Order: sequence, then C-alpha cells, then structure tokens
Amino acid sequence: MMVDDLILSAIYLAASFILFWIGKLAYDLTTPSYQVKEELVEKDNAALALALVGYYFGLVLAIGGVMSGDSRGLEEDLIDIAIYGPLTIVLLNVSRILNDRLILRKFKVRDELIRDQNKGTAVVVLGTYVATGLVINGAVSGIAVLDTTSTIISAVIFWALSQIGFVIASLIYDAITSYDVHDQIEKDNVAAGIAFGGALIALGNILRHAASGDLIAWTLSLQDFAIELALGLVLLPIVRFLSDKVLLPGRNLTDEIVNQEHPNIGAAYIEAFSYIGASLLIVWSL
Repeated sequence: MMVDDLILSAIYLAASFILFWIGKLAYDLTTPSYQVKEELVEKDNAALALALVGYYFGLVLAIGGVMSGDSRGLEEDLIDIAIYGPLTIVLLNVSRILNDRLILRKFKVRDELIRDQNKGTAVVVLGTYVATGLVINGAVSGIAVLDTTSTIISAVIFWALSQIGFVIASLIYDAITSYDVHDQIEKDNVAAGIAFGGALIALGNILRHAASGDLIAWTLSLQDFAIELALGLVLLPIVRFLSDKVLLPGRNLTDEIVNQEHPNIGAAYIEAFSYIGASLLIVWSL
C-alpha cells in the first residue's frame, strides 16, 4: 500500500471516529434523565450496557454505509460524509424513540432499563438498534441518479418504510407465539428478549439488502423493497416452525422459553440464530 493510500485511509478513519463521537454525544444529549457513566460504573447496570452496546453497534453499521462504496475523490467523499453522517445519526436516534413507543409499547423502556435493570428489555432494544443500523447502512450506501437531495429523500423514505416493517414484524411475532411477548419481557425473561431481538435483526438484514443499491427508478425500487419486506415477514413463522422441528427436535420453543421455572436462554439463542442465519441465506440468494 502506498503512502498516499495510508494517508487517505487515516483521514477516512478519523472522519468515522468523529462521526461516532457525535453519535455518542447525541445519545447522551437525548437521554438527560439519567447519567450513562453513573449507571454503568457505579450502579453496574448491565441492562443499560446491553442497550448501549446495541446503539453503538447500530451506529457503527450506519456509519459504515456512509464510508463504504467507491471513492469520488477526497473532497467529494468528505462532503458526502459531512452530509450523510449526521443524517444517519439523526435517523438512528429517531428510531430509538419510535421503537420505544411502537415496538415495546406496553411499558416504559426507560423504567425497565434504569429502574428495573431488565436485561430482557435490553436485548430487544439492542436488536432494534442493530436492525435499524443495518437498514441505514443499506439506505445510505447507494446513490440516487439525480442529486444529493434525491439521495437524502430516498434514504429517509426507505428508513421510514423499514420502521413500519419493524412494527408489523413485532405484531406478527406476538401473534405467532402462544405467549404475550411484552408480558414476558417485562418480567425480565431474557430468553424471550433474545428470541425477539434476533427476529428484528434478521428482518433488518433483509431490509438492508432491500434498501441498498443505487436508486434508478422509484417504482422499481419501492416494488423490490415491498417484495423483500413481505419475504422477511413471511420468514418469521416459517423459521420458528422449522426451529422447533429441525434445530430442537422433540422440544417446544415456547415451553423452553416461558413454560419452565428458569427460561432456557440456550433455546432462545437457537431461535435467534435461526432467524439471523435464514436472513443471511436469503440475502445471499437474492
């Protein structure tokens, strides 16, 4: 690698670290009701730590969408980073508010994370952050053929459609399980949270693929997005059924996750893996 290439890489890396710092600052400024450092260090709040790791992971994924792709020259690249970097941070933080109110709508997420230190809630929150980060990664990785404004609009539209998809997925997931997901999560059932979070990440991965690529025609892009969203939603009940029959033969996921004294976290890992693994295979096949 030439010296010039190393210098350019260092500049891009520095830009990504700056974006990450801005994203961290945005989180701190939008959560004034508690001090992150106090919760993590003095109160050993593992639930908040899980949620925060999810936010950081989602932030890295979102920034990755800005940083990836072919270079258009240092000056143009830095302009793009200055435009789309803050956009990804705004979208991720707006998603946090929407997901708290629409996906985990039956209780206050803040109380579960801070007052109760509920790890079940934290895992779902982690899943929403990662899923949203994946979507933003795809939405900002391509370009519209018209101009910067069109690219921003397309990114926001695909992000918004994905948020609707996550809400629909949460309703479907609640319907295909024989237990009340929110009730179990509120009871600090970490296993239920892991399984649900895995389903959200899987859908986020599929929607990342749907939102990625250059925007050539709105009709075609929206049609492709709708097809892949429908595919992801259909995936949920099918994969859960197969997880029971193939990955855990002779066992019932519901029994393992909710119908015993100590929920089986191992079974939840299997269910979460089945969703995410299936989403990877689907994306690689499209």
